[in-house]
Amino acid sequence: MGVPSGQKGGWAGPDRRYLHTLGCYNILPCKGSPFWSGPSPRPKDQSDRGVWGGRASPAFSVPFFGRRGALYIDYKTRPRHPEAVACWKETPMSSLYPTLAPLPDPAEAPAAPSHWLLTPGPLTTTATVKRAMLHDWGSWDGDFRALTASLRRRLLEIAGVGEGYSVVPLQGSGTFALEAALLSLAQRNSRVLIIVNGAYGQRMVEISRRIGLGHAVLDLAETEAPSPDALAQRLAAAPDLTHVAVAQVETSTGLLNPVEALAQVTAAAGRKLLVDAVSAFGALWLDPARVPFETLIFSTNKCLEGVPGMGFVLTRIEALEEARACGPAPSLALDLADQWAYMERTGLFRFTPPTHVLAAFRQALDEYDAEGGRTARLARYRRNHDALVAGMGWAGLRPLLPEALRSPIIVTFLAPEDPAYHFTTFYEVMKRRGFIIYPGKMTEVESFRLGCIGAVDVPVMEDCARACEAAFKELGVALPD
Repeated sequence: MGVPSGQKGGWAGPDRRYLHTLGCYNILPCKGSPFWSGPSPRPKDQSDRGVWGGRASPAFSVPFFGRRGALYIDYKTRPRHPEAVACWKETPMSSLYPTLAPLPDPAEAPAAPSHWLLTPGPLTTTATVKRAMLHDWGSWDGDFRALTASLRRRLLEIAGVGEGYSVVPLQGSGTFALEAALLSLAQRNSRVLIIVNGAYGQRMVEISRRIGLGHAVLDLAETEAPSPDALAQRLAAAPDLTHVAVAQVETSTGLLNPVEALAQVTAAAGRKLLVDAVSAFGALWLDPARVPFETLIFSTNKCLEGVPGMGFVLTRIEALEEARACGPAPSLALDLADQWAYMERTGLFRFTPPTHVLAAFRQALDEYDAEGGRTARLARYRRNHDALVAGMGWAGLRPLLPEALRSPIIVTFLAPEDPAYHFTTFYEVMKRRGFIIYPGKMTEVESFRLGCIGAVDVPVMEDCARACEAAFKELGVALPD
């Protein structure tokens, strides 16, 4: 919604009313705006209400957008008897927001982004990945079906699994795919032990609680890795547990959980393993010969460096068949087994897929292969991590976790212990300097996070470290010696 030229903003959702006589919305000023004139007095009778409910206010115009221009509601008020007069103006949309920067020419993807996204996803993508989204696809078209099938095959190859597995794509983020996978466990009357040492483990607990999946929790500190011995004891004490669920990288801190050791304990106990590999798949490999998992969850926009919009569940075909035999899931859109069966039968998605996301993902996988696959991708991320930690160390800032627990995906840094430090202002200064960063997700320690993944390399990480040091100096934040 626009604001008249020369006026300040200040609209509020609760102040919306209907202009029934005009058939459109009237946006009322909120407290603190230049148009606020105090609370609306209760009208004496219906005839005294007017279109503003009795409120007196200065005259001004509000544009309502249309296809060819803007409908302006001109308010000419007198105490307790406001009137509204609508007039149509053939006004170019660009003139309503003269301060907005024009969109870039879609035919010319920039060589370098306007900001580096040092986040765990969405993340910085290459110009060629962006350019791959310029083509429109029909979701029922044979070419798009072939594209989808080829992506599913390539993901199985990246995972290194055999014929007993299938990849099921699901529209949405990695969390959508994670919830669909947990729903399939609920269909099978499973009971899962969830390892929690951060926000993403806790997310699995919350999903399980909401969908009615039987679960127990192995609760750990945010800086603590799970012990295989503790897992073995917990499984031995609870024979009703059928599955173990763990995040490969606990992205709230960057902690790398020892999934291989946990998988071997799980298999030895006769249980099955579900891994949230969203922040790891494509770089931190889980060798199926050494990590006997049932299910992996991942997405387009992490280590495979695509754009957001599609999650994937890689799981055993027998698990999908078992879930399907148990009947429909309690969610239509997130019914993993139904999505798989329909896709196997038709090659189509049940509901509209993000076609441009998958086109970009094909390009991202081409670039992944050209770089050298997971070995080269992981090596670059490790170089990024090492350069970032070294550069931040020169500024006196240290990581939260010891090196033995850190992943090369994202690093949590302890915030300066200075009253002048506020993440919001630090974020804005970093954004102005060309970097988008993440706040910390620690519950007890003030921190911030810097990602090492995406289409970035060592010079970007070094520039980020220098920008952090300069930002703190600009804000008057004292750094440790």
